Amino acid sequence: MTGGAGPAGGRPLLPGDPRQLGRYELIGRLGEGGMGTVYLASTPEGRRVAIKIIKSDLADDPQFRQRFRTEVERAQDVPPFCTAEVLDADPDHAQPYLVVEYVAGPSLASVVAEHGPLTPSNLHGLAIGVATALTGIHGAGVIHRDLKPSNVLLAPGSPKVIDFGIARAVEGAVNHTRTDQMVGTVTYMAPERFDSSTGRNLTPAADIFAWGAVIAYAGTGRTPFAADMPHMVAVRILTMPPVLEGLTGPLRDLVEQALAKDPADRPTARELLDRLLATGPYRAGSAAAVLERQPALREAVADARAADDVQARERTAAMQLPSPGEAGSPTTRFNLQGRAAAEEAPARAEPTVVIAPQMVPEPAAAPRRGFRGAATAVLAGTAVIAVTLLVGIVTGLIPVNRGNDENPRAIGPGATPSVSAAAPSAAPDGVTVIADPLTSERDWRVVQDPANKASCEFDGALVVEKRSAGPYRCPGPRRLLTDFTATVTAKLLTKGACAAVWLRFDKVDATANREAGYVLAICADGYTLMTHGATGVSDMAELASFPFAEPVGLGEPITVAITADGPKLSFSRDGTEVGSWKDSQFPSGRVVFGLLNKSTGSSPAQVSFNDVEIRA
Repeated sequence: MTGGAGPAGGRPLLPGDPRQLGRYELIGRLGEGGMGTVYLASTPEGRRVAIKIIKSDLADDPQFRQRFRTEVERAQDVPPFCTAEVLDADPDHAQPYLVVEYVAGPSLASVVAEHGPLTPSNLHGLAIGVATALTGIHGAGVIHRDLKPSNVLLAPGSPKVIDFGIARAVEGAVNHTRTDQMVGTVTYMAPERFDSSTGRNLTPAADIFAWGAVIAYAGTGRTPFAADMPHMVAVRILTMPPVLEGLTGPLRDLVEQALAKDPADRPTARELLDRLLATGPYRAGSAAAVLERQPALREAVADARAADDVQARERTAAMQLPSPGEAGSPTTRFNLQGRAAAEEAPARAEPTVVIAPQMVPEPAAAPRRGFRGAATAVLAGTAVIAVTLLVGIVTGLIPVNRGNDENPRAIGPGATPSVSAAAPSAAPDGVTVIADPLTSERDWRVVQDPANKASCEFDGALVVEKRSAGPYRCPGPRRLLTDFTATVTAKLLTKGACAAVWLRFDKVDATANREAGYVLAICADGYTLMTHGATGVSDMAELASFPFAEPVGLGEPITVAITADGPKLSFSRDGTEVGSWKDSQFPSGRVVFGLLNKSTGSSPAQVSFNDVEIRA
């Protein structure tokens, strides 16, 4: 799916090359890769296109053809936001082929090799462009699997990502890829790809890791895990922190987060894009200036964000339907220390982003193999030097950055938060994974939901309103967290309103689209900890209550801190711990903001949130 090699149109055809393929006339060679040869071609209407003809050893494999057909159909659903559009394909041809938009521009790999690292402005534009492409690719339910500098073309107007999704067809080919092999470039492979227990069950987070490696290469001229041999690169990916000298400021921080060992600790493509465009602590340069100089990129960014928002709202609408077995029980019942039960509108409000589950599996809940075990798998078949490396890892001569052994999902050694008499706080070496003032749309999004008589808007804060009884959740970051400390400033703006923070909230039943986790209700007279969705979509059950010594007045800011440390959940108000609870039903999940409307009738409930920080 390689695009152009420059305005000249590539190299001349060789004597054995075809001259005609279907309706396309081949006029030059653009390149050759692991899947096949890429040609410059022309349509009968005179349009130039790029055609990838699959290698004969793959073409002879019926399983490959079927996978190729499936992946092409998915790739055709990818919108052309900073991607080379898939135009046509013939999986049943004697020589299967794929037709894509011809991109007249050099690859990132060739530009950096010839001219060195990109300037800060061009690097920022590249980071935005590739994040835009991944937003569209992932939104279509596709994982690229082989994002690298040679698959990023620096076209006039905006960068273009090519070859997305098709690598999956090769990975499943019989007699081509053994069970211990994989398709891709080691330098840009995420750690989970080297683990035999997870490598075949990739999520979009693998592409986010590759994004970080590609941007690091573009900004420094070298890869972040460079080594002399591929197996040594793999060991460094699995065990060492990235080398990012040459990158500075917020962009370096974002690249470092994208290169996290645990896929759950990486931002999503949309989060990457929003942070690259945002002002504040994640600002990586003047996005406005970059987009002003590149109107085509500005349009692609706007289109990608708009499409992603539409998808989120469509998922929200789909989630309003009652789950199987619950059509006759559309209300949510909750009991706050003997108060009258209130009802939730039958719809659930949060557009939890699930990227085509049949194509992009959810992260596995079971603990992952440690980095040392994965490194052993990589090194098992290598020469004596690889065995020496492994011995070095085991004996401690080669440092291993593995994270908390007792919690494979923790970020870095000792990342488990500590709890004191004051506000719970993250360990000194914890990592800030979310920092958002909540004054404009960024990590959290605007929602107008007439069906639920609710909304999530920004007016100097994230303002949540519901004009019917029950809970409502606002769409936000989709990162799964295990042990963390979250702080946020909340205000209760109307009587009967409780601010609410859902934590360790995640999908527990893909078939019924059911999510479950804990929810902390922040009411005028105290906190109430409940479970939500433990036995069904609509259930909320109280676990504990923590009354305040002094009630919270309307409009009074309250700093809420929540620490999840294994089974222990601790809660504080304005720096003073008010209680804790031990429960192990839900080991990990997302942090979600919203409200509980305890009033009856149509009285609106309104709360607001500011200044969220989540450290893991």
